[in-house]
Amino acid sequence: MTADGSTDPYDALLLVSFGGPEGPDDVLPFLRNVTRGRDIPSERLDEVARHYVDRGGRSPINDQCRMLIEAVGADLSAHGVGLPVYWGNRNWDPYLADTVARMRTDGVRRAAAFVTSAYSSYSGCRQYREDLFDAVDGSSKPPRIDKLRLYFNHPGFIEAFVDSTTAALGQLPDKHRHDAPLVFVTHSIPQPMADAAGPHNDGAYVAQHLAVADLVATGVTARTGRTHAWELAYCSRSGSARQPWLEPDVNDHLAALAAAGEAAVVVVPIGFVSDHMEVVHDLDTEAAATAEMLGVAFARAATPGVHPAFVAAVRDLLLERAAVERGFAVERVALGALPGAWDLCAAGCCPNPRGHRPALCEEPS
Repeated sequence: MTADGSTDPYDALLLVSFGGPEGPDDVLPFLRNVTRGRDIPSERLDEVARHYVDRGGRSPINDQCRMLIEAVGADLSAHGVGLPVYWGNRNWDPYLADTVARMRTDGVRRAAAFVTSAYSSYSGCRQYREDLFDAVDGSSKPPRIDKLRLYFNHPGFIEAFVDSTTAALGQLPDKHRHDAPLVFVTHSIPQPMADAAGPHNDGAYVAQHLAVADLVATGVTARTGRTHAWELAYCSRSGSARQPWLEPDVNDHLAALAAAGEAAVVVVPIGFVSDHMEVVHDLDTEAAATAEMLGVAFARAATPGVHPAFVAAVRDLLLERAAVERGFAVERVALGALPGAWDLCAAGCCPNPRGHRPALCEEPS
């Protein structure tokens, strides 16, 4: 793919993530950051806050980021790559703006940004690019930041889910594991946002998830010799009941499976890179309780986290983009029918539903 494995012109890697509260006093301020401008009812915020408070007021996501940074740093070092790895969040400390300021102080001139969101959508891609723009806007000589491409169909992302789904099937009772259906789950978003996702505003969010689900299911079949029925479901709806969101909800889908006579299920959170609150509450708590009530055996596949194939994918994406920036032709490694994603987003890609805001890492207009 590359001529020599060099990371030139990059002198740093920036991990960009969502952020999460680190203690009870952080919870409501964090949720207000997340929902600012979205007209979320206060009772909904209070409900979600209880999910955090019930777990000590601490989201798992920041610790997951720390582990990923450590794993990526070790992987880079093991392969002779000496780049420092920085970390900045959209919604909680360490905030992107503070991290970018530290990078500037440290003398970083150009960084590649790996975002812990694998798919096209406003909330999953463009909003991160808007926040990256805000982080560098108005500062004196900030580092240039290039967002690495979407990686939903990168072999390392898929392999991590094939491994964890196969392992989850093994947790089911012997009599059910060979024919248990797979329920692939991602974060629900408003239907108009889903429809507008992608460079052609043609529903890329759903299409990419369906592609990943098919790849993982096919990989599991290759591993086990068994074919499992599967469907895509959604979790974590948080918007007004007046607006349509992607369905079915995972709990409704579990009920439908039980009504159809299914006795066991594996839930696979393909929309999530790590086990943060939507996973540990919406799936491990609520969906698991729904399955128990229905009498359906339940297992949940792990998210990629620090799976070695996923960690190696970060390095692969970094080297790929560095080679592109040095003028090399590269093979964008990708599985399935959809090609490897683009480096620069089209100006109208995944539009902001509340009106235009400038964003980094897009094609010149």
